[in-house]
Amino acid sequence: MIAPRHPIGVTRRELLQVGYSGLLGVGLASAARGGPAVAKAPKSVIIVFLTGAASQLELFDPKPDAPPEIRGELGSIATRTPGLLACEALPKLAARSDRFAVVRSLSHRDNNHLVATHHVLTGHQQPGAFFDKIASRDDFPNYAAGTGFFRRPPDGTPVGVNLPTYLMEGPLLWPGQHAGFLGPKYDVMQVTQDPNRPDFRVDNLRPADGMDVDQLRDRMSLLGAVNAQQRWLAESAETRKLSDQQREAVAVLTSGKVARAFDLDREPAAVRDRYGRHAFGQSILLARRLVEAGVPVVQANMGRVQNWDTHGNNFKRMKNELLPPVDAGVSALLDDLGDRGMLDDTLVVMVGEFGREPKVNKNAGREHWAPCFCGLFAGAGVRPGQVIGRSDKNAAYPSTTPYSPDDLGATVYTVLGVDPHAEVRDRLGRPVQLNRGRVIAPLFDGSGD
Repeated sequence: MIAPRHPIGVTRRELLQVGYSGLLGVGLASAARGGPAVAKAPKSVIIVFLTGAASQLELFDPKPDAPPEIRGELGSIATRTPGLLACEALPKLAARSDRFAVVRSLSHRDNNHLVATHHVLTGHQQPGAFFDKIASRDDFPNYAAGTGFFRRPPDGTPVGVNLPTYLMEGPLLWPGQHAGFLGPKYDVMQVTQDPNRPDFRVDNLRPADGMDVDQLRDRMSLLGAVNAQQRWLAESAETRKLSDQQREAVAVLTSGKVARAFDLDREPAAVRDRYGRHAFGQSILLARRLVEAGVPVVQANMGRVQNWDTHGNNFKRMKNELLPPVDAGVSALLDDLGDRGMLDDTLVVMVGEFGREPKVNKNAGREHWAPCFCGLFAGAGVRPGQVIGRSDKNAAYPSTTPYSPDDLGATVYTVLGVDPHAEVRDRLGRPVQLNRGRVIAPLFDGSGD
């Protein structure tokens, strides 16, 4: 049966599957075959994405001296970094600020969730962007896909994994989750189960019950023989894509390395407890395990679609529901990476698609605000214990050099060993520059704002 095609030109199968289903039911990206070599030793990236956009004033840019309608209801606490305050609901991260840097002058113009998400997660503005423009094969690739175009991880390792929330609500499919114009063979693996559930398992990374690896190889051989007798199928792009998936499936199932990373029961109970026995914490722990298994880019979405979109009840939700599990999970991640000697080779980024308007609205919430927000950066050469950039007295606009999502993208790609200004080809074969930003240099050289 041919999958119904969405008007934007992407099949529903391509967009909704939990990874790729195919004949083997295995979900993962097909990595690049023969991109340009990158001289720099590549590192890994974990993106802790605050879906829906967290308020900068309730993260690392509180304004305790501002009027109540700006300051809000939550207090601020000192950190171990001179000049850096944190929200009172982030005590664990405040105590570990010597492990990370904060950029307080992130800025762009996209106040719409979908468009802004594309910008932050691809490092490029969405082509033809308009309000609620959904995902399209004209979009730019996310960081995992862009990396996969230039280098291939070892056999059996997907180039990227997104978990545990697939960003889709009704007809709205968030861009920035896919390979865009690079095509479906570069799409990342999507996991949509809560890793905190007692029955969590990624069935599409395991052989069916009763089927061992040798049987799987036999089945693949039979499938190859059938395909050889039906050469007319080779003319179908969908069939060629499926064949790629089958080969990748065998690699994962026979190596087992990534599949084992999903088995959180292998972790000591005390470690799982430190991350927090909730979806946030266990997703961040799973991200660490996947990077440890060799996955270059892992994105852990903190909550459901627009989870941090606090138009109302901002302060109670941030204090009681949203910030504590992130505080626990990210703090445990930084400790864990440091203890395992992985922090030098793993960049951790915690960011949302924009910030929140400084003035509190009538519903005790904050509206969308792209002109100024903040992000946390750690590892992979980032100089910890520093604050980069300042905002004005209300956290409304940067008062120092602003950094755009394009600059974030240039930074991420450079850490991954990819030249951010490298040329790729769009769906029509036209040359396109992957990214137009500049690396946020003070993160690495401590040169200041």
